[in-house]
Amino acid sequence: MRFLANMIWMPACLLAVLLTGCANHTGASGAAGNRNDIVTESDEPDQRRRARLRLELATGYFEQGQINVALDEIKQALVIDPTFADAYNLRGLAYMRLNDIPLAEDSFRRALALNPRDAGVAHNYGWLLCQQAKYTDSLRWFAQAIANPTYAGRAKTLMTQGICQLRAGQRAEAEQSLTQAYELDAGNPIIGYNLASILYERGDLTRAQFYIRRLNNSDLANAETLWLGIKIERKLNNRDSVRQLGDQLKKRFAQSKEAAAYDKGAFNE
Repeated sequence: MRFLANMIWMPACLLAVLLTGCANHTGASGAAGNRNDIVTESDEPDQRRRARLRLELATGYFEQGQINVALDEIKQALVIDPTFADAYNLRGLAYMRLNDIPLAEDSFRRALALNPRDAGVAHNYGWLLCQQAKYTDSLRWFAQAIANPTYAGRAKTLMTQGICQLRAGQRAEAEQSLTQAYELDAGNPIIGYNLASILYERGDLTRAQFYIRRLNNSDLANAETLWLGIKIERKLNNRDSVRQLGDQLKKRFAQSKEAAAYDKGAFNE
């Protein structure tokens, strides 16, 4: 489990970036989803229903890591219904997983052409662009997703936007995005870690301590979060806290590079 600013650790369902409902819109993330047009099963046309069944199969294969099989099912879904935006979204995520950037981008663009209001696809496309260091375009798509009043994944997109801003060197903007994300989802470890890291680096130690302590007091603590906590407590001259965190680090993650750095006293590396 990693929390660094390169998007690092995600629950398996979210890994495809991202990063709200794996079954509906598969997917830093993993993938964001947003259902703008709710259709009951009885109202859904037969063509769309058959395509959706194929897409549900594809989603299952995708989540199991069988990407090529998932792509075969997505192809069948699109043969049945070429206007199925959800299928293009999943196709984009699948090609992202295969690192086929041109086909991933084509898929997200097709999905957005069919449903421009889909904030989940806008999120996924923004993350794809961020990974290519196309930060201006990436942030524009994140902003579009966040502005959608029906979008349930705002915290996730704010988090991903913040990480992208970190990559772009926009640290003040990243702090603002991550703070907003934290207000919506205080239990997300990626948000908490990255926010604490930004605050530590700019010397706001008391606030950094607040965020990292909450994380390290949860079941989601790992070697990296404990190490950041140690460095923050050391800067604050809290020797007992440093020792307690160090004992946890060596006991729980004895083989980690963070434990080795702690033993060497390499706090500034």
